[in-house]
Amino acid sequence: MTGLTEADVLRQREIHGANVSLQGKSTLWKVVIPVVTEPMFLLLVAACLLYALLGETPEAITMGIALIFVAGISIFQDLRSQRAVKALGRMTVGKARVLREGQPREIPMMDIVLGDLILCEEGMTIPADAEILTTNDLSINEALITGESAAVQKQAGAPLLQGTLAVSGYCTARVTAIGLNTTLAGIGLSLEGVSKQRTPLQQQVDRFVRFMVIAGSIAFLFVTGYYTWASGSWINGLLNGLTMAMSVLPEEIPVALTTFMAMGAYRLLRHGIIARQPQTVESLGAATVICFDKTGTLTGNRMQVVHVWDARTGQALDYGHSSPASEVLDTAMWASEQAPFDPMEQSIHEHYSKSGVTDERPAFRMFHEFPLSGQPPVMTHLWSNDQGDRRIACKGGVEGVLRLCAVDEGTREQALREAELFASQGYRVLGVARGHWDQPSLPARQEDIAFTWMGLTILSDPPEAHIPGVIADVQQAGLKVCMITGDYPATASAIARQVGIPPLPILTGDDINRSSDADLVDAVKGVHVFARVRPDSKLRIIRALQSAGEIVAMTGDGVNDAPALKAAHIGIAMGRRGTEVAKGAAGLILADDDLSKMLEAIQIGRGIHANLRKAIRYIISIHIPIILLVTLPIFLGWLPYALFAPVHVIFLELIMGPTCSIIYENEPIRQATRMRPSDSTRKNLLTGPELGVTLLQGFVITLACLLAGYLEFRHGEDDPGIRTAVFSTLILSNVFLTLANRSFHVTILDTIRWPNTLLPWIIGSSLALWVAILYIPSISQLFRLHSPEPGALLCPLLLALAGTLWIELWKAVRRPGHPL
Repeated sequence: MTGLTEADVLRQREIHGANVSLQGKSTLWKVVIPVVTEPMFLLLVAACLLYALLGETPEAITMGIALIFVAGISIFQDLRSQRAVKALGRMTVGKARVLREGQPREIPMMDIVLGDLILCEEGMTIPADAEILTTNDLSINEALITGESAAVQKQAGAPLLQGTLAVSGYCTARVTAIGLNTTLAGIGLSLEGVSKQRTPLQQQVDRFVRFMVIAGSIAFLFVTGYYTWASGSWINGLLNGLTMAMSVLPEEIPVALTTFMAMGAYRLLRHGIIARQPQTVESLGAATVICFDKTGTLTGNRMQVVHVWDARTGQALDYGHSSPASEVLDTAMWASEQAPFDPMEQSIHEHYSKSGVTDERPAFRMFHEFPLSGQPPVMTHLWSNDQGDRRIACKGGVEGVLRLCAVDEGTREQALREAELFASQGYRVLGVARGHWDQPSLPARQEDIAFTWMGLTILSDPPEAHIPGVIADVQQAGLKVCMITGDYPATASAIARQVGIPPLPILTGDDINRSSDADLVDAVKGVHVFARVRPDSKLRIIRALQSAGEIVAMTGDGVNDAPALKAAHIGIAMGRRGTEVAKGAAGLILADDDLSKMLEAIQIGRGIHANLRKAIRYIISIHIPIILLVTLPIFLGWLPYALFAPVHVIFLELIMGPTCSIIYENEPIRQATRMRPSDSTRKNLLTGPELGVTLLQGFVITLACLLAGYLEFRHGEDDPGIRTAVFSTLILSNVFLTLANRSFHVTILDTIRWPNTLLPWIIGSSLALWVAILYIPSISQLFRLHSPEPGALLCPLLLALAGTLWIELWKAVRRPGHPL
């Protein structure tokens, strides 16, 4: 079999198109419709219509322009977020292996064409519908199609369905359908109609926004009723009610959350870290424990045979610089796949080929395989040739292989001693046995075969050179590090010691199996190394750590890591070495398998969460004076009858949106933030002390604005003069609040030196618009303001400084390490 030629591929693609499944088209309307149905947009439309009914054309035009600006900002942020998500999508396109022009190639799944020969093996997602040509003990999980979780054995001629998973074995298959013609597309398994579960932070924001909507509705009815009664005009009452509703709605918080998550995922992508969903970013900063799978994660999974210990002679052969002939290695080769993809089996085949023995493999074919099973796991292969000769061999965990062999206690103890000796040096140790079965029918179980104990195959897979540094950095960042492996406890302890993980105590798979769920929660608390662990035990470890209150990140690359990756708060798969199953189960993918990027991802997540909290606290603080300044004229007779109108509130909204979603999103991540876990999983959006300080900021700004207005009132100013003083104080307070809330740890004297290229542009734009409103007559008339003498703005400036920067004194005198 040679597969298609390049000319065949081009012809098939021209006829049948790309292997792309049904997806919703990205259109501008899908962005515009949610924007124009937002409560704030509808309130602006209502205000615009009311101004038109009153005949106040300038105000109506202004509100119409504001409509365009508000919608434009929202659409811009949505499109910006979508571009980031699309960039992630391009990075997470699955890969497939095909045979073309006689050469195996790895290509994107979408490049598969009808008639391609695909090469499927354990851990791969089937990229298209196909018919099996050749197979060896292939089993497929078809749960996506049938709903049944049990794997199905497949033989030559059987169909393969797109989206299903190869659980074991391998096969060659010819593609029979792609894209919209596959079974998966035909039964309508489109994800577009599936509602996604809201993340903890999204749920917190939802609860807060719902509360504010209810409060805003009550305030709207109250204010509308009062002003309708006081003025005798229901239109005037509605305008004031709409002003109140616009001031209460915190629409910036959901927008900020979406922007922060999408742009955070995009920032991760620039570091070679693929967040499969932007929502994954939310949990990153909260991680407290990282569980590393040893093989392929801490080590390079470049297994090399270094020794072979022969049970009959009691001697160990060195394979470091040569490949001596050995019946033990010969047996290990027969217990491996014919065309191995596992590095361990590749090394066994390589040394066998170099050993100088006559290669009998071409004359034999594997007619049956017992896949890895048992604890510790063992696999057995049965081969035969045309003359009826058989080769039966098994390899696996030493204790498991010994259980299959008829050995005396002395032989068993000697084998375990040798295995422990090699394991304590960090080697992986495999037991090897040769089998005999002369019955015409196949054995029902590998335990029914008569096996002869041959010896040990010892392989080296040392940690990557940079891993000890990565582990040290992770621990320094305040995270607990755990290592999970199926190896011997002695091997696990040796590797842990080499990379800087506390090697003791060790919890084994047997310990886990004997423990109840409750006992396991207590057992995992002081453990950093888990050995002889099966896939289902990995899952129990993750759940036990979660039950112990930890936020768990899990790394892995194999099929057996997938359940644990899925269950972890943050599943992290390897991009190059990882199987498609592992990548599909994980929330993050390290594109180049660099574990140091994982720590970078967690620290970026901490920074994103910290900056988002700054934005939320800013939004709450600045909304309080707006709400109160709309409400208080009802109770304070010296204030103008309608201090703020919709035009004032919408201007404030236009400068608040960019502040929270652009300035704070672009804030640098401080070293102290990188070293401290965040908490995105708690029930409340802010802690009690945080909310208290945030509310206090808002109330003090309100007092500063009221004092500015009262001073103007005492000096005999009219309503426009009072409104100018209050409005100017609020605008300047917003600027100073933006600067003050950049940190709740250090003062503005420190933060002013922090780089943020967008900060001066946003603040400068806000101040320029404020000056234009005051001193361009047509605009100041529209806002019902006076154009004050420059010296008259000194009072609002000083009051704004006092009303916002008082918190700087609090920061300066508080105990270090206790943020506000």
